[in-house]
Amino acid sequence: MPATAKKTSSPASKKKAAPAAKPAAKPENKLAKLGLHNDMDLVLHLPLRYEDETTLMSIGEASLRGLQTVQVEGVVTACEVQFRPRRQLIVTVGDDSGQLTLRFINFYGSQTKQLAEGTRVRVRGELRHGFFGAEMVHPSYKVVNEGAPLPDVLTPVYPAGEGLSQAYLRKAIANAMSRLDWSDTLPPSMLQTLDLAAFEPSVRLLHNPPPDVDEYALAEKSHPAWIRMKFDELLAQQLSLKRAQAARRAKTARALPVTGRLTEELTKVLPFQLTGAQQRVLEEIRADLRQSFPMQRLLQGDVGSGKTVVAALAAAQAIDSGCQAVLMAPTEILAEQHFRKIAAWLEPLDVGVAWLSGSQKKKEKTEALAHIESGAARLVIGTHALIQDTVQFENLGLVIVDEQHRFGVGQRLALRNKSFNPEDRDAAAVPHQLMMSATPIPRTLAMTYYADLEVSVIDELPPGRSPIVTRVIDQNRRDEVIERVHAAALEGKQIYWVCPLIEESEALQLQTATDTHAALSAALPDLTIGLVHGRMKPVEKQIVMEGFTRGAIHLLVATTVIEVGVDVPNASLMVIEHAERFGLSQLHQLRGRVGRGSAASVCLLLYQGPLGGTAKQRLATMRETTDGFEIARRDLDIRGPGEFLGARQSGEAMLRFADLGTDQWLVEKARDTAQALLQHAPDIVDRHLARWLGGREDYLKV
Repeated sequence: MPATAKKTSSPASKKKAAPAAKPAAKPENKLAKLGLHNDMDLVLHLPLRYEDETTLMSIGEASLRGLQTVQVEGVVTACEVQFRPRRQLIVTVGDDSGQLTLRFINFYGSQTKQLAEGTRVRVRGELRHGFFGAEMVHPSYKVVNEGAPLPDVLTPVYPAGEGLSQAYLRKAIANAMSRLDWSDTLPPSMLQTLDLAAFEPSVRLLHNPPPDVDEYALAEKSHPAWIRMKFDELLAQQLSLKRAQAARRAKTARALPVTGRLTEELTKVLPFQLTGAQQRVLEEIRADLRQSFPMQRLLQGDVGSGKTVVAALAAAQAIDSGCQAVLMAPTEILAEQHFRKIAAWLEPLDVGVAWLSGSQKKKEKTEALAHIESGAARLVIGTHALIQDTVQFENLGLVIVDEQHRFGVGQRLALRNKSFNPEDRDAAAVPHQLMMSATPIPRTLAMTYYADLEVSVIDELPPGRSPIVTRVIDQNRRDEVIERVHAAALEGKQIYWVCPLIEESEALQLQTATDTHAALSAALPDLTIGLVHGRMKPVEKQIVMEGFTRGAIHLLVATTVIEVGVDVPNASLMVIEHAERFGLSQLHQLRGRVGRGSAASVCLLLYQGPLGGTAKQRLATMRETTDGFEIARRDLDIRGPGEFLGARQSGEAMLRFADLGTDQWLVEKARDTAQALLQHAPDIVDRHLARWLGGREDYLKV
């Protein structure tokens, strides 16, 4: 048989072809990622800082000055890649007065051609004396011709995304400025009254400040040009929020005017008298519920101030008026706590209260859904499960959201949008909404971020609550703390021991809940010690929490699942492990689990040194005060408003330029101006919002 040639392939040919490289993103797409979609966006993309490239210094003079940022110019006399002690590009630049070494540890191959011998370069960076003599490490530089003019303004440095050079941004912004309609949104008379600079010169100065500008005022954003930008931004926010409030009031809600049998009977069966503050905020809520436009009220109250009973009485008014009410809480423990407490008050009064959570068995959930849809359940309490499509109300009139800052905007709106029965004549109506928070919001934040809401504050604790003493203790004294816990348990007190993690983490070597439970069980064999954390099944958590509530468990080791909603009056001692890892708000919430009875209560904050500056501030604050509003104020100082509020759960920062720590006076001025403009100058309102929000107004309407 004649031999036949076989086609063979080399091993290399069998390899899979390398995936095609992704095309580089276009610069305009990169601009869009920064939120820069049009000319006004670009013009309002203001610099982070500035570089002074308006002066040159000789290399010799710069070398004598030592460690400072300078700009020099010279000719490249040497350029080579060296490999010792590591791979780096070494460039020597000289002028008549001396030589300077430029060192680039990270560099592109093209830079060796850019910086070839004989090239004239202008270099800016921090000059220091190192192994190579006078040197700059990773300076900025540009190739220039001899005698090239210097800039006559400071060079702006802009916030930039990956792949966006400063040169591209500067050109894009300059082009936008050449095309912009610079008409001021505010009339000259108003600018004079408000003592504000005009818009165009303010913006041009911020992009291109002259060399003689007050650099301190520029850096501190106290320059008149910055004041104008901050005022305009605050004014746009105030206008948008107040317009959102007006739009809400234009909607229809079913008026809930009746405070009848249920309200009266519930008030009688409560085992305590309402405080003056509770009575005041309840009257504010009742007045809102009587209106035919939807209530949008935020109820603030410190830990243990009694928000739950106010919510129950608001729900009673809705039920008395023939509607259903719903209460949504962020965690199952908190939601169940509400259910047990409120159901114990209402069910003896012949009011159907339904419970709905994600962990319910199918049969229980089906029964609950049927009761909700038929209207047999007049009050529904649950978790995120309430926003599912399968949940249908007969005639929902009031939505209550507890710890509202823990829910996203979409989740809160999904619950609010559970409409009336389509056959109902009020099908287009929107339920009233009451949001509750145990995280007090400082006045400036409330004015700025919640200008579209009515705010009620319970600023008084119920009588009989014991003061909480807080101690900060080094982790090395752990054995003393365990002895104190043992002594407290033998006296009949109950104790929380809070840990930040469930199991060991290599990244954060913190004491874990499971390890702590094991260690304390071994150290205190005569005590009953429970464990609860977020990864346990809901039924398991419920069993442990019930045991602790009825006093069968002396010591409860827990993660932050007990942060809110747990109410055990006999618990009077709390230990928080690695307290330096918690935020102020969370520490305050945790501490609020004790001090709910008449016994003197103590909170021990165990920390692992050494402490950073922020951690020291937080722990000192916890030791010095139990006032939630003072804690919130200090928390705002430490974290800033964006992190404090989670950007109001909208995913976007609400203020770019104004600082609520220093610009409160501007907030008040913007608020008053907004009110006047909405009443008397709607054309100015439209122009100002178009300039500053450009169609993005909706994200403020939370």
